[in-house]
Amino acid sequence: MYEIRIHSRGGQGGVTAARLIALAAFRDGKYATAFPFYGAERRGAPVVSFVRIDDLPIKIYSQIASPDLVVVLDSSVMDSVDVLHGLKAEGSVFLNAAHSESIGDHRTYHVDLTGIALRNSLVVAGSPILNTPVLGALAKMGVITVESAKKAISEMFPDERNTRAAEEAFQELAL
Repeated sequence: MYEIRIHSRGGQGGVTAARLIALAAFRDGKYATAFPFYGAERRGAPVVSFVRIDDLPIKIYSQIASPDLVVVLDSSVMDSVDVLHGLKAEGSVFLNAAHSESIGDHRTYHVDLTGIALRNSLVVAGSPILNTPVLGALAKMGVITVESAKKAISEMFPDERNTRAAEEAFQELAL
């Protein structure tokens, strides 16, 4: 089973990103679950979302304590949350960042999702929406296929700016 924990702030699209990742995994022929965990709902508050992907039916419906991948959509969350808590020793980190950063001893990937969202006018209430570009990055990392990512995005958001943003993130991620 492959487990992902997504750290974001309310309004950035972290909850929807989890749903999109699960839908894309399903389109890849896998089983997948996604759900958020947050306190009082408000824009800007820290939010954690979880995704499980497996070849077999998933019968675990709890928070993910030891993820294989941690996705950080807003680096300011790291000021108040230990995003690496429980990350498997061989686990990876994906950061929404314009420049490369090392996070602990883990393999770290980065793409400027915020820049991609802004270039594609993916903004709601003044905040860049990061849920569709992150799918492109995760597809490049092999979590899902790029075809399933695009299909999931177009099913949920028919506006082509969303798939274009995912394609840009796919191209910009250096492996």
